[in-house]
Amino acid sequence: MDKVNVAEKLASFWDHWRPRVVAELNGQELKLVKLRGEFVWHSHEEADELFLVWRGRLRIELPDQVLHVEPGELVVVPRSVQHRTAADVETEVLVFEPVGTRNTGDVVDPRLTAPERETI
Repeated sequence: MDKVNVAEKLASFWDHWRPRVVAELNGQELKLVKLRGEFVWHSHEEADELFLVWRGRLRIELPDQVLHVEPGELVVVPRSVQHRTAADVETEVLVFEPVGTRNTGDVVDPRLTAPERETI
């Protein structure tokens, strides 16, 4: 059993929209990701996603509303819900989702779809 220093892990990379796995539990992965700009609209047919803001400010756009998520706040996007994440300033986020969940869900985007299971 090892402990994970979230701040150290976040300091180990600079790129945006490329989640890194830092832990796994009960079939779920905990991923760290840095965001800036707007992501692609997508959904995850088989997976809920939990976004917990560590630093910055996250915007989660849904078909019928926009959520502004501050540090220490979290949002669960239920499976099959179309959404887009965005951040006007660099934002650090912890994401919890089932093992093997593609970051772009039902969309493949050559610029934004991350490699599978990059671990730090």
